[in-house]
Amino acid sequence: MAEPAGTDRDPEAVSRFVEHFAAQLVEAGLPRMPARVFAALLSSDTGVLTSAELGERLRVSPAAVSGAVRYLAQVHMVSREREPGSRRERYRVHGDQWYEALANREAVIRRWEEALSEGVASLGPHTPAGRRLAETLAFFEFVQQEVPALMARWRAHREERFGRG
Repeated sequence: MAEPAGTDRDPEAVSRFVEHFAAQLVEAGLPRMPARVFAALLSSDTGVLTSAELGERLRVSPAAVSGAVRYLAQVHMVSREREPGSRRERYRVHGDQWYEALANREAVIRRWEEALSEGVASLGPHTPAGRRLAETLAFFEFVQQEVPALMARWRAHREERFGRG
């Protein structure tokens, strides 16, 4: 799936952006190859590329692309879809991928909260370690309470700025 006609870009500049943004994602904790695949999809006008196209753009093997896409799909940063009339899969990044990724972290945060609660009970809430765990737990509880309102504000802001997506 080539870029739309009339797209006049310096492929080297695009490649530099992909690698630079991927490096920022790696610094934030994303594995390197998923970060590169995500940045390549994000920089594509269509937001949709096949495994072969990703491999060509990133100069990597289909196996590397496959593993990266599997990771990105698990964390809800990309989706897989069939190419119409073909058995080939293509991968899509959505405009709301950050929203989806954050929204899908709720289950993970809940599990952390449960584990932290157990830790506070095990260590004792008045010990230095127990207090540290209790403060961490309080932070996650606070975040859980704030995320729905934050997401509602984001949806309103996004619609105002970019229209319905």
